[in-house]
Amino acid sequence: MRDCYHFRMSRLPLPRTYRAGFVFSSFLTIAGFPFAVPLPAQNAPAAESPERAHVEDVLKGLNRGAFIGAVAISPDGKRLAWTGGSREGMQLRVAPIDDLTKSQQVTAATKPDQRCREGGPLWEPDSKALAFFSDCASESGQDDLYLSRLDGSPARRITQLEGYVHEPAFSPDGSKIAFLYVKGATRPAGALAAMKPWSGVIGEDNVEVQRVAVADANATSPEAATEVTPANLHAYEFDWSPDSKSLAYIAADPPGENNWWVARLYTQALDAEPKAVLAPAEVPGPLHGLQIAVPRWSPDGQTIAFIGGLMSDQGSTGGDVWIVPADGGEPRDLTSKRPTSPAWIEWDGNEHIFVSELAGGNSQLVRLHVQGGRAGESTAASSDAPVFSIPGTVGDSRFELSLSSTADRSLFVFHASSFERPPEIYAAKPGNVMTGGFEGVTPLSHLNDGVQPAWGNTVSLAWTNESFHVQGWLMLPKDYDPSKKYPLIVEVHGGPAAAVMSHWGGGGGLNANAFSALGYFVLEPNPRGSYGQGEAFTQANRKDFGYGDLRDILAGIKTAEAKYPIDDNRVGITGWSYGGFMTMFAITQTRRFKAAVSGAGLSDWLSYYGENSIDQWMIPYFGASVYDDPAVYARSSAINYIKQAHTPTLVVVGDRDGECPAPQSFEFWHALRDEHVPTELVVYPNEGHGFVNPAHRRDVMDRAVEWFARYMPAGSQENSAKSEPQPQP
Repeated sequence: MRDCYHFRMSRLPLPRTYRAGFVFSSFLTIAGFPFAVPLPAQNAPAAESPERAHVEDVLKGLNRGAFIGAVAISPDGKRLAWTGGSREGMQLRVAPIDDLTKSQQVTAATKPDQRCREGGPLWEPDSKALAFFSDCASESGQDDLYLSRLDGSPARRITQLEGYVHEPAFSPDGSKIAFLYVKGATRPAGALAAMKPWSGVIGEDNVEVQRVAVADANATSPEAATEVTPANLHAYEFDWSPDSKSLAYIAADPPGENNWWVARLYTQALDAEPKAVLAPAEVPGPLHGLQIAVPRWSPDGQTIAFIGGLMSDQGSTGGDVWIVPADGGEPRDLTSKRPTSPAWIEWDGNEHIFVSELAGGNSQLVRLHVQGGRAGESTAASSDAPVFSIPGTVGDSRFELSLSSTADRSLFVFHASSFERPPEIYAAKPGNVMTGGFEGVTPLSHLNDGVQPAWGNTVSLAWTNESFHVQGWLMLPKDYDPSKKYPLIVEVHGGPAAAVMSHWGGGGGLNANAFSALGYFVLEPNPRGSYGQGEAFTQANRKDFGYGDLRDILAGIKTAEAKYPIDDNRVGITGWSYGGFMTMFAITQTRRFKAAVSGAGLSDWLSYYGENSIDQWMIPYFGASVYDDPAVYARSSAINYIKQAHTPTLVVVGDRDGECPAPQSFEFWHALRDEHVPTELVVYPNEGHGFVNPAHRRDVMDRAVEWFARYMPAGSQENSAKSEPQPQP
């Protein structure tokens, strides 16, 4: 379960009437493009109050500056392609790497006034052409692959597709382009999107399978792509073999949104059957029963590297870096006990691997030296000092930490931002001296020069609780005056295997930046179960949901209160997904919080097991199914402690949420109401776990602000109520 406002959805063809106007958001994007669906009149929010109008003004002020999407440097290091723009629209641009002001638009449009959705830039291995997705040829919004020679001639359309497409990759020889494809898709793959209404034989009818498809990069006219992976395997990620004849990919039996947690690593020649190389469920040792992601084939074809660890969501990657022989064998952990969370990897020759990872509150790039021989018994890895380590977010997604590099790995390019710095494109060179802050990287763009945040300053907090080193972010109120006291909102991230990273921007939903702009302190903790402190830290809340992580959060509140003028009588809590669960659970364990807002949460782990569409994720965390060990599920179910709840709570959820189904919110709201605790439930139509309708997302924030303002208003006023003793969970 993840915080739905911190993810990147991929491309799905939609009717053009649903794409008439893009709405800028730094949180929810489709292949680098903001995505919006207009709100039907019958679903419009309530009449705007003066307070709501003020919130709307604040939210509009958060989205300052230009947006930067996917970034791709040419393999020869001479040119850069990126998607960028603002609320008015997005463009795909190419420029010399040493002067981005000389950029030119790349498009498949054939008419001067034609507006197309374009993105996903992908360089040909020889750097002479750029492939990209565009819907220029479609009235329905279908994306196809185009190839531009960047010589002034029209871009050439090379595919004729019908469905969901994303993650394109050139074969090393440049002759083919592979991508993930759901032919005839009705929704994006995965559990974040709104689930289809249930009908037919459940689990058998209308199951949509994502496969790896391959297109001819030299096609002179649009062709249907060839789906090369089997129809009975749902593929999640892939990589080309160095000889361009095979693929390595991670896949599981359908349905794909549920079975990623038991996925295997396969290799497959394009004209042959797949071979299972690794099944974590079947191997002994620390990888047993965990998840795998980001397969990367070594240049000599002998080894496949991947990231393995306890991960609560596909696409939210963290763990250790592992290698396994390409023809099968014993997997080996290269980064055991390293206090970081790798999220992206790339080989540098056959004996080194570049790793992009989360280290505490920093995003950093390191180069690992593989030691002991890749086929030896004592394989391990050591690293140089980081190429860079910055207090910000790197890459297309806060969970991917992805970069683009030259063919010789001499230059890495990426876009990055922080709470203080709006998005820009940066470069980093291995071997340079890293000096801290953002000084260790070189800015290539200046698209947001002069843009200042509309929220308060942010500091990184660190504290120790029960031998765990915990990091979090404390956002100060805008126009902060240390002589005054302010209320505090604790925002708990989703996951639990995720982390809050320093990032720019506003948007809808439960937004810390907006709370700060409205006069609140905001604490965003990364308690045990989060990424950033190593795999043992990520696994520390297994069979213990709600307990140790809540104690970490309460200790973080004490740390913040010891350093800043926080009004102890005005402390609230909020969160989405796992953060929604933590909100529900926290108010049944302590009276510490004066108000709560739970987004897409869950209240009863026992009933949740049978209601959600992703039950496979629970067994690695709980150790068994609910039918084999109901007690461990009952122990962490907030509904079992509802008699202890006294905090006024707003509950919001989408009616087609497959990750945290709406009945979980209904159950909690119903129980609070019966216990005469002030509560309100809002269900949003046609929304999944990740809201896509901008009007709904704004409405969530409007209601959350109004709820906190009712029970713990912003400003420097004092609340005469005394905090009650804080029981231990």
